[in-house]
Amino acid sequence: MLGYAIGFFIIAIIAAVLGFGGIAAGAANIAKIIFVVFIILAIVSFFFGRGG
Repeated sequence: MLGYAIGFFIIAIIAAVLGFGGIAAGAANIAKIIFVVFIILAIVSFFFGRGG
C-alpha cells in the first residue's frame, strides 16, 4: 500500500512539472488518502498483530 502512495506521489510530481495542475492535485490527494490508510493499518497491526 505504501508503494501505491509513493507511485501516486511520483505521478503528481511529474504531472505538476508538465503543467497538468488538475491531474497533479488529484494524484496528490489520492496519495495522501492511501498514505493515511497505510499509517492507520500499520498502527492497528502493530498493537493488535502480536496477540496470540
